[in-house]
Amino acid sequence: MNQIDIQKQLKSLNLLHLSENLDDIMALATKKRMTHVQLLEHIVRLEQDDRARRGLLRRTRRARLGRFKAMADFDWNWPTKIDRPAVESALRLDFVSGARNIVLVASQGLGKTMIAQNIAHQAVLAGHTVLFVTAAQMLLDLAAQDSARALDRRLKHYARVGCLIVDELGYLSYDSRNADLLYQALSLRYEKKSLVLTTNLAFSAWPTIFPSATSATALIDRIVHHADVIKIDGESYRRREAEAEKKAKKIT
Repeated sequence: MNQIDIQKQLKSLNLLHLSENLDDIMALATKKRMTHVQLLEHIVRLEQDDRARRGLLRRTRRARLGRFKAMADFDWNWPTKIDRPAVESALRLDFVSGARNIVLVASQGLGKTMIAQNIAHQAVLAGHTVLFVTAAQMLLDLAAQDSARALDRRLKHYARVGCLIVDELGYLSYDSRNADLLYQALSLRYEKKSLVLTTNLAFSAWPTIFPSATSATALIDRIVHHADVIKIDGESYRRREAEAEKKAKKIT
C-alpha cells in the first residue's frame, strides 16, 4: 500500500489531521526518534486538538452569531440599573445545567443583544449547540413550512438546540398564527433546554403585541417559571455614541 492509499484509508477512518499531515508527522517522529508509544500518543493529541478545533468552528457557524462586541467593551457604568452579578452568572452559563432561562429586558441601545451574543459565544466555547435567531426570523421560518410534517421537523429543530437565543421579541405584533407558533417552539423546550430571550417590553406590556391577554400570559408563564429576569434601565448607549460623534465633528 503506497502513501496515497494510506492517506485515503486514514481519511475514511476520519483521522483527518493525520491524513493531511502524514509526511510532517512521520518526519518529526524520525527526527525525535519517537518510540511507537510516543508516536501514537502524539497522533492522538493532534487528532483530539484538531477535532476540538473543527467542532468549535462547526458550532460557531451553526450558531449564526455574526459579528458582535466582546463584554470587555461593555460599559457597566452607563445603565442606571443593571444586575451585574446576574449577567456575569449568565455568562458563566450557570443557568444551562438546570435548563433555566435568561430573559433580558431593556429598551433599545442598552446592550441586551450584545449580552445575549456573548452568552451564546460562551456556550459555543463550552461545547453546547447554540442558535442565535431573532423572533421574526424564527417565526418566518416556521410559518414557511408547507405541511404539518415539515412544521413538526422545524419545531423539533428549535427544540433540540442546547441553548436557543431568541432576540428582539416585542418589536413586532403577532397574530394568532404566529403567537401559536411561538408558544409551540418555546413550550417544547420547557424544563428541558435553556432559552435566552431579549425583549424591549416589560411583561405587563406583552398583551399589546399578542392577539389576547390569555396567549401572552400562557407564554410568559412558560418562560418565567424557571428563569432569571435581568432588567436593564437607562438611556440608549448608541444614542450617546451618536451624540459624541456629532460633537467630535463639530470640533473638527
